[in-house]
Amino acid sequence: MEQLKHECGVAMIRLLKPLDYYQHKYGTWMYGMNKLYLMMEKQHNRGQEGAGMACVKLGTSPGNEYMFREKAEGANAITEIFREAQKGFNLLTPEQLSDPTYAKENLAFAGEIYMGHLRYSTTGKSGLKYVHPFLRRNNWKAKNLCLCGNFNMTNVDEIFDKITSMGQCPRIYSDSYIMLEWMGHRLDREVERNFEDAKEMGLHGTDITDYIDEHVNMGNVLKTTMPDFDGGYVVCGLTGSGEMFSMRDPWGIRPAFYYINDEIAVLASERPVLQTTFDLECNDIKELQPGHALIVNKNGEAKIEQILPQRGESACSFERIYFSRGSDRDIYQERKKLGELLMKPILNAVEGDVDHTVFSFIPNTAEVAYYGMLRGFKERLNEQKIEEIESLDHTPTHEELKNILNKYVRSEKIAWKDIKLRTFITEGNSRNDLASHVYDITYEVLQPRVDNLVVIDDSIVRGTTLRESIIKILDRLHPKKIVLVSSAPQIRYPDYYGIDMARLEEFIAFRACIELLKERGMHSLIDETYHNCLQELKKEKSQMKCCVKNLYKPFSVKELNDKMVEMLRPTGVTTPIEIVFQSIEGLHEAIPNHKGDWYFTGNYPTPGGMKLVNQAFVNYIEKVYQYQQKF
Repeated sequence: MEQLKHECGVAMIRLLKPLDYYQHKYGTWMYGMNKLYLMMEKQHNRGQEGAGMACVKLGTSPGNEYMFREKAEGANAITEIFREAQKGFNLLTPEQLSDPTYAKENLAFAGEIYMGHLRYSTTGKSGLKYVHPFLRRNNWKAKNLCLCGNFNMTNVDEIFDKITSMGQCPRIYSDSYIMLEWMGHRLDREVERNFEDAKEMGLHGTDITDYIDEHVNMGNVLKTTMPDFDGGYVVCGLTGSGEMFSMRDPWGIRPAFYYINDEIAVLASERPVLQTTFDLECNDIKELQPGHALIVNKNGEAKIEQILPQRGESACSFERIYFSRGSDRDIYQERKKLGELLMKPILNAVEGDVDHTVFSFIPNTAEVAYYGMLRGFKERLNEQKIEEIESLDHTPTHEELKNILNKYVRSEKIAWKDIKLRTFITEGNSRNDLASHVYDITYEVLQPRVDNLVVIDDSIVRGTTLRESIIKILDRLHPKKIVLVSSAPQIRYPDYYGIDMARLEEFIAFRACIELLKERGMHSLIDETYHNCLQELKKEKSQMKCCVKNLYKPFSVKELNDKMVEMLRPTGVTTPIEIVFQSIEGLHEAIPNHKGDWYFTGNYPTPGGMKLVNQAFVNYIEKVYQYQQKF
């Protein structure tokens, strides 16, 4: 598939010992900074648009900086922010650089709490000012708030109206900034509550400040903030007084994993990141449960606190299919199972002729599903070999056994990802020509017009790369038939929880559905769905249903598949082509614990998701469909 990069990642580390402890044990006081760098680099499958980091230094005296932040854009953003954080380190003597006391007193980012973020925008808002973390400053340490997250909120308009009606005036209209201001407002109230408590206890001056810093309760802040938000999220934050927190949405849409011992408390978007960075076993790491928060206070006391009741089991299945690191123990097996479950429909597509079929995959995320697909066919072939031997009415000769056992599943690496389409090439013809050469082919690995070619991909979303590049290069081998396989079901609906797939017209499955409706004179269903969506948008969000589902009801999966083939076939390619998609049942069998399947079913877990999918169809009709009908 064409690469989707629109998924963010988070990483946090809280040192639970003084800096000199890490200098003595690990040879550097930069242990926390170095580990944050590794966690971010190992999540570089996420957020290729930008990166940011923040640090809090504990125990500073007035007049000294205690919160630090760096942000950068581009593919090398991680390197840039850490280079900037260590700017001037090369000018220090070896003695100074290895002295934790000197570092704590003189160097930025020589702190105890670190937070990192990998960003890709989901709203089209790009630029350095939109790169996380976001920082809210105040002269009171406890009121300073630094925030980042892997999220997309579906009710920004409602939260914006709520906080502006209270008199606030956010500088920027985005879910990140609005969350910062709303949470900052509640943090202010929490600080003021402690201020009043301290005064009632008879405390004065800096004693009040110390009391506030010791008693800020981020659980209170989260409980008075997060009930207002609708969406998929892992929200992470730091305060100037030394609080660290991370909270997962109550539907469990976005993932987060953590590990705590007597030295560190760490959190990341993906489990293998923690395994590798800290040399841990899989079972050492815990998954942050829906609606729960990991909170570490100023004194390094860590706890898991339930902030909101769990509202469903909707962990994102597409995250498992595509975005997450395939090195995760469970994800690896799930992706293999997705491929294995496709054996029977692939067998039907090649009419049972496995002897004249070559199997391959599209690099890189489909590779594990490919191994699963091969396993399915190898198991079938082994069963056939056993049956053939058992059916003999005599003891097989050496030659007979050799002929039976030498049968194998033909697998080859067909496609090679050769170049990256550069954004500076904008001219249409030049860009199209370059796109056709993104992949290259391994020549002469099948018998022309005799062998079928089966190629598996992780998913088929827009179909652009298939049409502009992949089908063309596969056709150069002149196969008898091309079978394009998707380890995911048909992607029919947008995402609104952190992946930039927000417009219906982007999806080849949706476009195929619309074309079939028009061809069969079913324009009335399009109009009816449009009016139904308008009516749904007048209801309370909790009462809304997804009207877009009705568009797909007249058609079988095969009818949609055939139409997609027609739309994706490049000019001049005459080779028979068939598309095989994973079934919804197969998806749930392979990934049983991640039931968030709204991409494929339209079953959005949150009211905001239901609202936005109906709005998406209204937008399509008014901005795309009606315009197309005029010409």
